[in-house]
Parts: sequence; C-alpha cells; structure tokens
Amino acid sequence: MSVIRVCPVAELKEGEVRQASAEPPVAVYNIGGEVYATSNICSHDHFFLSDGYVDDDRIECSLHFAQFCIRTGEAMTAPATAPIATYAVEIRDGDIYVSIPET
Repeated sequence: MSVIRVCPVAELKEGEVRQASAEPPVAVYNIGGEVYATSNICSHDHFFLSDGYVDDDRIECSLHFAQFCIRTGEAMTAPATAPIATYAVEIRDGDIYVSIPET
C-alpha cells in the first residue's frame, strides 16, 4: 500500500474534483464536506474523470457522459457498466492523504 499526499484540505472546495499525482491515476473530491478518492479513469473508455462534471455525489465523464457514484464507485448510467475503484482517504494535519494498493 502506498500513501500519497494530495493537497491541503482547505484547497479542495465543496463540489470540486482534483487530479492527484499518482499511479494509478486518482481523482479526489469534496462532497458535502467529506473527502473521497476514486480512480481517475472512466471504466467505459480511458478518459480522465477529473475533467468531468460533479453533480451531488456523482462524477460524469465528459467523453461519453457515463456517471459514477463518488462514494461507492458504482457505475450509475450507460455506457459504463463496470465500477471504478475507490480509495481510503485520511485527513492528517490539515492535508489529504490517499491510500493506494500496490499493483
């Protein structure tokens, strides 16, 4: 398991998504004051979700408009059928850290 520091929690505004420098690619979100992390790659087609649109607790891929639940990774709309990975988040000393399994 590797742990990456993303940014200070104060820099991630409500309803915002941010790409984290990590391998595999990670997207980090502030939803209702809670921070979540998912794969940054759409499971339908290889495209960055951080370029998409956040609506409540969903991220919409801007390529083909597939939507995923940010909290669970579940594919919510076609054309996506497979979920995206979710990752554990920890807030430590005012910074966001994400735990990513070794590949």
